[in-house]
Amino acid sequence: MSVPNVWLAAGLRTPFVKADGALRDFDAIEISVPVVQAMIAELRGASPDFAVWGTVLPNLTWSNIAREVMLDAKVDPTVPAFSTVMACSTSMMGVIEAAGMLNARNRTLALAGGSESLSQVQIGLSRRASNWLRGFTQARGGSEKLNALASLRPKDIGLYVPKVANRVTGMSMGEHMEVTAKEFASVTRVAQDQLALDSHQHAVAAWKSGFFDDLVIPFAGVKRDTIPRSDTSLEKLGRLMPAFDRTSGRGTITAGNASPLTDGAAGIWVATDRGLEKLPTELPRARLIDWEIASVDIWHEGLLMAPAYAIPRLLERNNLTYDDVALWEIHEAFAAQVLAHLEALEKHKDLGVIARERINPNGGSTALGHPFGATGARILSQAVKELAAKPSGSRAIVSICADGGQGSVALLQV
Repeated sequence: MSVPNVWLAAGLRTPFVKADGALRDFDAIEISVPVVQAMIAELRGASPDFAVWGTVLPNLTWSNIAREVMLDAKVDPTVPAFSTVMACSTSMMGVIEAAGMLNARNRTLALAGGSESLSQVQIGLSRRASNWLRGFTQARGGSEKLNALASLRPKDIGLYVPKVANRVTGMSMGEHMEVTAKEFASVTRVAQDQLALDSHQHAVAAWKSGFFDDLVIPFAGVKRDTIPRSDTSLEKLGRLMPAFDRTSGRGTITAGNASPLTDGAAGIWVATDRGLEKLPTELPRARLIDWEIASVDIWHEGLLMAPAYAIPRLLERNNLTYDDVALWEIHEAFAAQVLAHLEALEKHKDLGVIARERINPNGGSTALGHPFGATGARILSQAVKELAAKPSGSRAIVSICADGGQGSVALLQV
């Protein structure tokens, strides 16, 4: 069977809002439902063949968020839905999985995406407390329950509070990135603040020009992203204190040059040629030409450096250089991480130099926000719309780093 063309068509998302802000009362399912409903409405009575959705933070009340979202959104219940997770690359991985499941006949259109509610982090019991409580509830009769109650020790009582930290190393992504930043000459405080300022200015300009008007739907009274700042400056950014290395005197990552904890949801369409026929003709679209995922040694190569290995492999496989890429959408977990990627990428002298003006022209995660499960769909839809306005044959690279020393990269073309 021949492999069909795979297209990405721009989806929709909620406004992105800082955690504990205007979307604080909604969990990851509730934030997702309006996005899915709005996208399904675009099909004018048709349905996708399946759906892939993901969120990163665990929740005790569901295991397959994709199915729960589709049911709550009143999507045809015969549409299969499954969940995926790969930290910050979650919804990009959903797109890659969906692309591999499409075929020329009976699976032509998929809905992919994800969400995150950093405001609704569910706190659980420690393992000891959980085991004791389970034993207590399973005890039969008063005497067994009294015996179970008597067995409880103060050391058994405890809560589990999820943290934005790597399980293996115990360090947060910011702490890891501080280590990596010190290894790259170009990753200075001034350079980080300049990249963050550019991100805010590009995002503000994109909102003002109407770029996001058909990518973002109102939700809970919020009509646009609340994080981009028109009033920031290098001076203001420069006054912020280091957030992750406060003792060495060499810390450079601050709340101003790192992506904030964010609530939001985003979706995107994945289609074959036939699947595109179900979608409105005015939706921007681009072909998914190729993709790459990578993992690195998190003890020696940098927790967030995997895309710097994936991008050269992807381009070399397609006989391309950096100059052949008209648009770069690079996830800004940290300004330091973007700068480190660029320095590492340009060590491949045969691939050339990356034109800085082609990077994140409508803002990146530093300014727009970073709901972990939603970022992949957000950045891909943004890339598809920007690329679709360029001349035929133009290409884009979309790159996302992820906790665990992993990352994903997509090559798009119009």
